[in-house]
Amino acid sequence: MTNKKSMELNPWAGLSGPNLGYVLEQYDLFVEDPDSVGSDLKELFITWGSPEEAVQLNNIAGEISAGQTRTPGVPMSTDMMKKVMSAVQLVENIRAYGHLAANIYPLNEVPKENDVIKLSNYDLTDEDLKKIPAELLSPYLPASIKNGLEAVQYLKESYSKTIAFQFHHVNDLEEKYWLNEMVESGNIFRTLSSEEKIGLYKRLNEVDSFEKFLHRTFVGQKRFSIEGLDTLVPVLDEIISEAVQSGTESINIAMAHRGRLSVLAHVLGKPYEAIFAEFQHAPNKDLVPSEGSIGINFGWTGDVKYHLGADRQIKEESTVKARITLANNPSHLEFVGSIVEGFTRAAQDDRSNPGYPSQDDEKSLAIIIHGDAAFPGEGIVAETLNLSGLKGYKTGGTVHIITNNMIGFTTESEDSRSTKYASDLAKGYEIPIVHVNADDPEACIAAVELAYEYRKKFKKDFLIDLIGYRRFGHNEMDEPLVTNPQMYNLIHKHPVITEIYGRKLTESGVLTQEKASAIKEQVDAKLKEAYGKVDTKNKKETPDDLVPPETVEHGLPKVDTSVSLDTLKQINNELVQWPKNFKIMKKLEKILTRRLDAFNDNGKIDWAQAETLAFASILGDGTPIRITGQDSERGTFAHRHLVLHDYETGNKYSPLHTLSLAKSSFAIHNSPLTETAVLGFEYGYNIYSPETLVLWEAQYGDFANVAQVIFDQFIAAGRAKWGQKSGLVMLFPHGYEGQGPEHSSGRLERFLQLAAENNWTVANLSSAAQYFHILRRQAAILTMEEVRPLVIMAPKSLLRNPLTSSSPGEFTDGDFKAYIEEPLLGKNPEAVERIVFTTGKMAIDLSDSLKDKQDMDWLHIIRLEEIYPFPFEEIQNFLTGFKNLKEIFWTQEEPKNMGAWSFVEPRLSTAAPEGVKVDYIGRKRRSSPAEGDPTVHKKEQQRIIDTTLTRK
Repeated sequence: MTNKKSMELNPWAGLSGPNLGYVLEQYDLFVEDPDSVGSDLKELFITWGSPEEAVQLNNIAGEISAGQTRTPGVPMSTDMMKKVMSAVQLVENIRAYGHLAANIYPLNEVPKENDVIKLSNYDLTDEDLKKIPAELLSPYLPASIKNGLEAVQYLKESYSKTIAFQFHHVNDLEEKYWLNEMVESGNIFRTLSSEEKIGLYKRLNEVDSFEKFLHRTFVGQKRFSIEGLDTLVPVLDEIISEAVQSGTESINIAMAHRGRLSVLAHVLGKPYEAIFAEFQHAPNKDLVPSEGSIGINFGWTGDVKYHLGADRQIKEESTVKARITLANNPSHLEFVGSIVEGFTRAAQDDRSNPGYPSQDDEKSLAIIIHGDAAFPGEGIVAETLNLSGLKGYKTGGTVHIITNNMIGFTTESEDSRSTKYASDLAKGYEIPIVHVNADDPEACIAAVELAYEYRKKFKKDFLIDLIGYRRFGHNEMDEPLVTNPQMYNLIHKHPVITEIYGRKLTESGVLTQEKASAIKEQVDAKLKEAYGKVDTKNKKETPDDLVPPETVEHGLPKVDTSVSLDTLKQINNELVQWPKNFKIMKKLEKILTRRLDAFNDNGKIDWAQAETLAFASILGDGTPIRITGQDSERGTFAHRHLVLHDYETGNKYSPLHTLSLAKSSFAIHNSPLTETAVLGFEYGYNIYSPETLVLWEAQYGDFANVAQVIFDQFIAAGRAKWGQKSGLVMLFPHGYEGQGPEHSSGRLERFLQLAAENNWTVANLSSAAQYFHILRRQAAILTMEEVRPLVIMAPKSLLRNPLTSSSPGEFTDGDFKAYIEEPLLGKNPEAVERIVFTTGKMAIDLSDSLKDKQDMDWLHIIRLEEIYPFPFEEIQNFLTGFKNLKEIFWTQEEPKNMGAWSFVEPRLSTAAPEGVKVDYIGRKRRSSPAEGDPTVHKKEQQRIIDTTLTRK
């Protein structure tokens, strides 16, 4: 048994006589053949080693039995054994519950010793502990600790000071022993030199003086001050320093608005003058350093200063070149965490070769800064934590920091969570937790040391609960004494961190009062100098017009999305080849090999095959692809099958990984049952690797509304607010098929309501070829300025509907079309009196119903494939070709207040020839998207079709 395991209750410790003899015999058998003993004993032998250790433990304990003489090898007395076991249990409880007696709250008195770690509750006295060797209780103690009493006192201090630890929920023994060793050996408490301490003091002065300067200079303006948690800045400094020195090339930070300006200024290096200019509403882009080390994001409509992000390049000779990114974030607090995880995974993945990307988790580090009310309060946190161990999403360990000011807006902790600590959610994911008093900067540095070393060794998440307070109200215009009088009476009496740490350094002789004053004067002078650079005299009276760049306004360029017939045939043949001994289900094999017929005479390519051909050809062009979603490997509707399974071995294989023409990686992952965090992750992945075609697929379009924050705040508006470009593709299975209100609608209307300034493309397609071309177009524009996200209302039943299949010629010669004419109609334009516009599945339902109709020259149907941007000029010109047109209808299967009607009606009315009325056919306005009864659905659907196809 190793020293580490001696800390735990040894299962062999109580063995003696025949019992010990039996176990020793079993151990000899185990050594020869581990499977020759029972599974319970086998597990114990693997974990605890030889039972001979029990004899040694008895000997050690026997030697300390007071007043007893003993014969070597004879077990200790029962009383002494109980004392030893009690001492071991006491030490375990100190480790587990020492945090309850720790001095981790700046505003509160040090808590009294908790009953769980009181000596008297274990029937132990000081004299009993003195008789127990220290190494029996912990093998990690300093050499100066000689006996059990000194060991217990040392461990109580180690686990109950201004830094406290929660590791007991970590089940992996190696991790737990390592964490205990780091604390009990004192390895995390690096001795800072006098120079380092003065540097830390200066850094805290920069933060404190910056906040005070803003407070007195810009009276009454919101800034969401960091004061009370000033040590966040040196904590971030230390994490970044450790990472960069280890060779990390990118550090990605997520945080809400509290303290953001100080982090921008001091960690990202955003110039003071640029921040001051934002308070003055003066132009500030010229105040960014010309060497380009700072990247500050601007959109055309912009955002408030405490939502903005920045990039910083580190180019010091002693380190690798590194990039630090603070992600843009709206007021939705925790949602940006999933996006930063996506940033980080994208930075770690090498997508340059076929197959899955190769991941190097040392290349990038995620730091997510949480609020104490938001961490337990917002479900996105749990969703994001759940990604940390999943192969498609893990990033080799994230450092989480809760900036814990013990309050959320005006709500104190007792009303904002049901747990003792804000961090308790992390225990469910076995994340080690350190609670640290933000008024002790050196303890905070020790917390970072432990967090980074743990991440480096175990590639897992770590959480620092940085406990401080909030110097002012939620914003600087609030008066917190109105709602939180007791807390703020304490805060108003509490000294700031620079006073506390400055006093400590002067008392220890590290810092003189003169030196402290000089540091403060130097910092204040720098702030005044920066303020003087802000030109408020030439401030524009009226702001610039909020106009998108020309590349955005002018729409997408024309791109060739066709693929040669020979290339498509080669791809198609390779897609139905798998390793010689790989055995897939016969039924699936038959389905897949049937695709070979698509290029024969009169052959057709269905939706799933078109998607696979698009992916393969995009890989051939050198564009990496990543697609995730619930059940995306197979496809919700069992149509995709891009990951094949050997039905005997369970091995997996993807034909897209072995294509001869592939030049880049193809990643496909089944996601957890999560919409918000996964969509945020994929958006972040795409932002950080814009050359990659990233797709997120909702299981059903209806479920996507769970992720509405990501659509609203980031994907739709990110470029206008922050200049943040994205080419993310989102697939929302959509269509009314009698499956009820939760399996019908992808909420098309919501994406159209958000559509403006060419912020994305919204499509509802009716053919496999159209899907092929729009995917290839999206891949082609990824690195262009014109890039935008793509929203597709994806099919369900249409996946297998023959009317959506396309001929090979439509792939080799065609391109994407914003609208398509119904092929069975429109042959005699002069006879057309009614034109019906429709989209998606409704267009196919109408087309299917036309098969048995005759004398329909009076009608024409147009399938609107790209709803936004609306092809206004093309539609307007098209309508001029029908001289006898009397009426235009929009037909949809969604209720009138949903779907595309509200969006297309004013556009169709404007495009319509003079005197031609535009009207609606479809379901009436409803509060629920669809009927629950399939019979009622079928009847209503038929009514819409009949009304559309019947002449008045």
